[in-house]
Amino acid sequence: MTPENRNLILAVALSMAVLFGWQILVIQPELEKEQAQQALIAEQQAATAKTQNVDGTPAIANTGEVVNLTPGVAGQDVATADTAKRITIDAPLVQGSFSLQGARIDDIILTGYRETLDDASDNIQFLKKTSSQAPFFAEFGWASSDADQPMPSAQTLWAGDRDLLSPSSPVTLRWDNGKGLVFTRKISINDDYLITYDDSVASSLGTAITMYPFGLVRRQGTPPTSGIYILHEGALGVFDETLKEEDYSDLRDAPAGGMKVAPEAAGGWIGITDKYWLAALLPSQQEKFTYSFQSLPGKTDRYQVDYIDNVGLTLAAGSAVSTQARLFAGAKKVALLDYYEEELGIPNFDLAIDFGWFYFLTKPFFYAIDWLFNLFGNFGVATLAFTVVVKLAFFPLANKSYRSMAKMRILTPKLQSLRERFGDDRMKLNQEMMALYKAEKVNPAAGCLPVLLQIPVFFALYKVLFVTIEMRHAPFFGWIADLSAPDPTSIFNVFGLLPFSVDFLPPFLQLGLWPIFMGISMFLQMRLNPTPPDPIQAKVFQWMPVFFTFLLATFPAGLVIYWTWNNLLSMAQQWYIMKQVAKSG
Repeated sequence: MTPENRNLILAVALSMAVLFGWQILVIQPELEKEQAQQALIAEQQAATAKTQNVDGTPAIANTGEVVNLTPGVAGQDVATADTAKRITIDAPLVQGSFSLQGARIDDIILTGYRETLDDASDNIQFLKKTSSQAPFFAEFGWASSDADQPMPSAQTLWAGDRDLLSPSSPVTLRWDNGKGLVFTRKISINDDYLITYDDSVASSLGTAITMYPFGLVRRQGTPPTSGIYILHEGALGVFDETLKEEDYSDLRDAPAGGMKVAPEAAGGWIGITDKYWLAALLPSQQEKFTYSFQSLPGKTDRYQVDYIDNVGLTLAAGSAVSTQARLFAGAKKVALLDYYEEELGIPNFDLAIDFGWFYFLTKPFFYAIDWLFNLFGNFGVATLAFTVVVKLAFFPLANKSYRSMAKMRILTPKLQSLRERFGDDRMKLNQEMMALYKAEKVNPAAGCLPVLLQIPVFFALYKVLFVTIEMRHAPFFGWIADLSAPDPTSIFNVFGLLPFSVDFLPPFLQLGLWPIFMGISMFLQMRLNPTPPDPIQAKVFQWMPVFFTFLLATFPAGLVIYWTWNNLLSMAQQWYIMKQVAKSG
């Protein structure tokens, strides 16, 4: 066996080992870990810091003083909330309810989205009741430095003026603490996932008191996540216009009391995000707050993000103070987040969508594809049309590159002759090859430039298809019913003709029809390229289509369709240029 063949076999074996090893040793354990965490019981965490009350609600951080919030039991959330009257929520995109006990928003159903493509499947249940197995809710309230003054808490039973919360009928709640303070809360909802709390406190006391508004989002249990490093799911927020993200594992590993953020500028927001859904606290953008990411102590995992006004509002004797805060609980639609960012002055609210490092490409790409979707009525067709636009943008550069590649193809016999003459003298061979390139005015590296430029474009488009909810359950044609999911067919059951499932195979081995189309197109495109002078390099390039076929089997179908279409356009352009160069040469 020659050294070249031995090295080729080694290179191919290492490539396949990396692919299989990554799936078996990294991806699969991560997915299993995320699923197992839902059923595991966490160890009792460290004692709660002084900046957090016993029930998990935020306390005054700048004084170290534990404020009176009529705290509940540390190891549980309210299990009796459903015994109190619940107010029905009925909005165009949201249905649900909340209890008059605690007035926590803990039942949000997103009526515009279903769990699966099946029309009979349930709508997305986003926020979940405190009496459920996995409570997920938002709460707003007041803190006070006066330990003798009871504050509204999870156990507070409010009096409501109506039974229905809708865009045309806000609900007003009232609670008298019996010691000189009367709390009034007006809750309203709009047509697009936004719930507004207008809170006020009236005093009949003879002295002034300082009040501290706060808000929190709490989630019990670790939810299943995608397990992919390019997508953040967990806690996040924007402070001083800078995005901060914390995974669930980060929160569990955080010190007691959590991680505090005290922005220098007013405004900001904080929340908990899934891939497509977001629960975010939007306090007044004219005030400064202290924000917190934390995991609460207890027998089960409980994650919380919150904010509190540590300066406070002075409630003078016989007067009243008020504050306003909002909760966004719904789908992360790009245009909607952009609208709230501009309308409410919420800094970088669109960063709730994980656009990634290539944000400057990903977001414009989304809007371009969305515009084409409105034109063609199909996101797949819009992606194909967008690919044509990208090819036109790179046309001058690609032409120059392909001309260089065509000349390299013509020089292949001469390069082979040089290898036969100077194969044993590497230095002399390289000198002769460089001289030939110079004489023929050919740049051998020019063909790589379009590939390098395509990498950020490819990755940005991948992010668009992977993270934006507009692509979720978007159909193409034929068997592709969801562009954001991998091709559902498999070569191992003859693309669904045989009556058995291949779900037992790792995702990269299921090999749908579109990944195979992509591999064939990539193989044909490489046949148009000049053969690399190094035989080992040539063999590696021959195996690349096979490697990428298995790799892209796990990618969203929309991305595979894009790559296949891009290869076909590139082949057509390259074939035409090669014909032109051959005629002129």
